[in-house]
Amino acid sequence: MNDKRIVIYCSASYTIDPKFNEAARQMVRALCKKGYAFVSGGTVKGTMGVLSEEIQACGGYHLGILPRYMQGLEYTGVSEILWTDTMSQRKELMREGTCAAIALPGGIGTLDELMETLTLAKLGRYSGRIFALNIDGFYDKLIDWLDYLVDTRMLDSDTRELIRFPRTVEELTSYFD
Repeated sequence: MNDKRIVIYCSASYTIDPKFNEAARQMVRALCKKGYAFVSGGTVKGTMGVLSEEIQACGGYHLGILPRYMQGLEYTGVSEILWTDTMSQRKELMREGTCAAIALPGGIGTLDELMETLTLAKLGRYSGRIFALNIDGFYDKLIDWLDYLVDTRMLDSDTRELIRFPRTVEELTSYFD
């Protein structure tokens, strides 16, 4: 199943623009139809909860990984829950055995997960593909910053090419068989 398992990074906020949660639903439906399983933070909060609901509605497999101090926030409909002691352990287990990492629009936690994954890919420690769903230009400033890093030679262009920024759910899911 690992070749069809994707880690999803996303917002835990309840107050984000609904278009981001609708994109999450569309992405889950499309990838479930293609036979993909999901790994996420596994909570009921924000887009994580939306993902959990949609994966359950599609009958997909969903592994939720949470640090123990988040007990009580887990989405009870996930297929399986793994508990960790720290956020670092959580992030490591979330990536383990996945063929891709997808960051949906999110805050600093999502950015942390995305950048750590990109760093690990640069170092040869993560072999999956990396995407950030750039709905309505959400990640445009990050794209500019990464390009600036290349321009200033703080980042090599090969590493910059490790992350893709599809602008629609359709474009994102077209990368997956």
